[in-house]
Amino acid sequence: MNVEIVEVSPRDGLQNEKAVLSTEDKVELVERAVRAGAKRIEVTSFVNPAKVPQMADADALMAALPRHDGVRYAGLVMNRRGLDRALEGEVDEVDIVVVATDTFCGRNQGMTTEQACETAAALVAAARQAGKFTTVTVGASFGCPFEGEVSPARLGEVIRRVHATGADEIALADTIGVAVPTDVTSRLALAREIVGEETPLRLHLHDTRNTAVANAVAAVHSGVTVLDASIGGAGGCPFAPAATGNVATEDLAYLFARMGHATGIDLAETIAAAVWLEERLGQRLPSALARAGTFPA
Repeated sequence: MNVEIVEVSPRDGLQNEKAVLSTEDKVELVERAVRAGAKRIEVTSFVNPAKVPQMADADALMAALPRHDGVRYAGLVMNRRGLDRALEGEVDEVDIVVVATDTFCGRNQGMTTEQACETAAALVAAARQAGKFTTVTVGASFGCPFEGEVSPARLGEVIRRVHATGADEIALADTIGVAVPTDVTSRLALAREIVGEETPLRLHLHDTRNTAVANAVAAVHSGVTVLDASIGGAGGCPFAPAATGNVATEDLAYLFARMGHATGIDLAETIAAAVWLEERLGQRLPSALARAGTFPA
């Protein structure tokens, strides 16, 4: 079985870091991800730079990025202005977020979940009309930092609304890293029941409580083989307290390689990229492989 890892370090990996990388360093990060075998890379977000200053150079970054055959660049958008900027930057994919709870959605994008679903529908329609692949991510699918547990009924309601947008792909995000494998199995089954077999599902994992690798295995066993990860395990959400890094790309690549699942990710290149990113950020990242190395050595 093939497992596709969507590299999110340039966007989700950097948006919550104190250090702000230069545009040149971001280009280097993307280029390192490409050399490591990444085919889908979330490179930036087209959001208000006053709220997410780490992404203030989104337009300059898109203009500077080299293009590679078979590599698709994605950009996150929250509104029509962001979408227009993404289209001007010639992204290949448009990512849109709907948070499953009203409180978190308000903190994240200044609107209720219902309003976010309406916005997502308009953005998906415009992006698809422009010929772009669209993904809608349901944030806080497994738990909310403000409202606590997110019930299956609430999640199902939001997934139905998101599915109605006509997005090409739907992702469930464990934004604050609270899920365990049984949650992943049950909620992916709920999503599959709602969206059917035609709409691809994807999973976005954070390793806040050391459950992300186990959750990734549960996802693959559930038939979902598209997973987000970040070089070095960098990342977090600036609008969610204590939302630490994404699961590390190299940790997932090692895991699935040992299980006999191909990811197309080169471990040596990815580990080198994680060490390089640590140097640029001036801190140690959560990556296990960057510390222990691969096996056999």
